[in-house]
Amino acid sequence: MASGSTVLANSSGRVDRSAVEQIVRQVASEYLSRERAGRTTGEAPVLTVMASARHMHVCREDMDILFGPGTELTVYKDLFQAGNFAANEKVTIIGPRSRLISNLRILGPMRKQSQIELAFTDAISLGFDDLPVRISGNIAGTPGAIIMGPKGTVQLKEGIIRAAIHVHMNPAEAAYFGVKQGDMMKLRVGGAASTTFNNVIVRIDPTSRLNVHMDTDEANACGLHLTKDIELLK
Repeated sequence: MASGSTVLANSSGRVDRSAVEQIVRQVASEYLSRERAGRTTGEAPVLTVMASARHMHVCREDMDILFGPGTELTVYKDLFQAGNFAANEKVTIIGPRSRLISNLRILGPMRKQSQIELAFTDAISLGFDDLPVRISGNIAGTPGAIIMGPKGTVQLKEGIIRAAIHVHMNPAEAAYFGVKQGDMMKLRVGGAASTTFNNVIVRIDPTSRLNVHMDTDEANACGLHLTKDIELLK
């Protein structure tokens, strides 16, 4: 028998329980050592930063009015986060003073409440002078607008926001950065238009991949498409 190997059975053919226990302890010790080393010296998770263009999230009731009873969103292309997609379906939004933006794409899947996320310049173009910055889903007390689809029109009483810059991550990635749900992080974007965003809201979900979303105004201001020098900080 090679040096260092362990005898699992004695001469009678019975399994040596103490030898088995020794191997189990050794394997467990090695596993825990590797896990501890990974937490302290492991590489940082891969960060993806994206510009999120203006879009709508639609509820079942409004979908029925805008596109017809029982209609479903159809996939134009899958998005970075699993299960999310840009739909083929588009609407027109009419803001204050009858200003409008057409071909506003809907993102799926459907939600419990309809909402529209705009960049600052989109809001000004529609006539919203002071559109609130909110995290997606937090629409209480926000302005509304008229939404036109191919089959009907919806009057949203609320739900128009400027989406706050935020970072999606799963629990393991949150543990790496030492953050919890709702914490604020910083995103440093280098390059000729070097900028640091100080209020990046943490959103944790088991299905998420590490991904910062900013609006198109923010992306243009920092020259996001021109740099790879990006760092997420606690």
